[in-house]
Amino acid sequence: MKIKFYILFTLVLSTVLMSFAQEISFEDYNPKSTLVVPGKIINRAKFPFIDVHGHQYQMPTQDLTPVVAAMDTLNMGIMVNLSGRTGNDLKQSVANIDKNFPSRFVVFCNINFERAGAEGWIEETVAQLKQDVANGARGLKVYKSLGLRNRDVDGKRLAIDDPRLSPIWTTCGELGIPVLIHSADPKSFWDEFDGDNERWLELKTHPRRKRDAKNPAPWEQIIQEQHNMFKAHPNTTFINAHMGWYANNLGYLGQLLDEMPNMNVGIGAIIAELGRQPRFARAFFIKYQDRILFGKDSWKPNEFPTYFRVLESADEYFPYHKKYHAFWPMYGLDLPDEVLKKVYYKNALRIVPGLDKSKFPD
Repeated sequence: MKIKFYILFTLVLSTVLMSFAQEISFEDYNPKSTLVVPGKIINRAKFPFIDVHGHQYQMPTQDLTPVVAAMDTLNMGIMVNLSGRTGNDLKQSVANIDKNFPSRFVVFCNINFERAGAEGWIEETVAQLKQDVANGARGLKVYKSLGLRNRDVDGKRLAIDDPRLSPIWTTCGELGIPVLIHSADPKSFWDEFDGDNERWLELKTHPRRKRDAKNPAPWEQIIQEQHNMFKAHPNTTFINAHMGWYANNLGYLGQLLDEMPNMNVGIGAIIAELGRQPRFARAFFIKYQDRILFGKDSWKPNEFPTYFRVLESADEYFPYHKKYHAFWPMYGLDLPDEVLKKVYYKNALRIVPGLDKSKFPD
């Protein structure tokens, strides 16, 4: 009797424990791979590199010493701080750099596009842009608020290709500075929030990123506005942040690069797309090696090794650093050294004026 009771108790307990163990959400399910393959984490880039998509929001008064120390461990030669703002804030950032680390940072200025079209707005904006460049800005960063949130003087959504903004892009071309622009977000944010949406986990954990199909306009319309603007200003150099959200369709991105020779692309925040298509992405990087720039987007030093490993190694099936961005494993592109050098620093040295070239090999 005791034996039967013990067996029954054991079975019930096992069932309960199994049931408890299976009560796990998809968000929490993150198994460790048992696959054993050659490869190792790359903590330091093979060549010194320039991060053209950096953000240091407190740079006017920030102690940059710990930032530079972390940059040195990564082999980052120069950080382009896209959050340079404008006016006195920008001047203070430049002064901080010049006083402490004159060869390690540069800043891009920013524009507040609200109330575009108001009387005198464009003249004042262009004048301030010229002053910011005279004060040390090496480029213009345009945030995604243009096309998404910015409103003109009449309260209407301000389109990226609004002709009233044309003098800004023309002036950048005349001044010889690049425009790094982030437009829209991944298309999946506009798609149905269901099991077919590849960004389901990201939208589940970050629900504010989800948009309706026409909020504030269709994704295709916003992206087309950006391309219209590029084509209308062939004498201005543009860096399309996040590969223009076409890193998941490199064939089409190649067509766009062919159509718009003044458009370059940065790889910030889309390395997960490249790491799941190593052969096709490698061929793309080789073909368009003069048009691709390294950028990370967020200043999290522990995430850079994923970028190094995807670009430099031939490793297989290694994890990405954010599950909600990519629940798939990464593979290395094993880029040739000459292509790596262009992506890491040569293209940035050519496109961004006034960078210190002394720490970068020929």
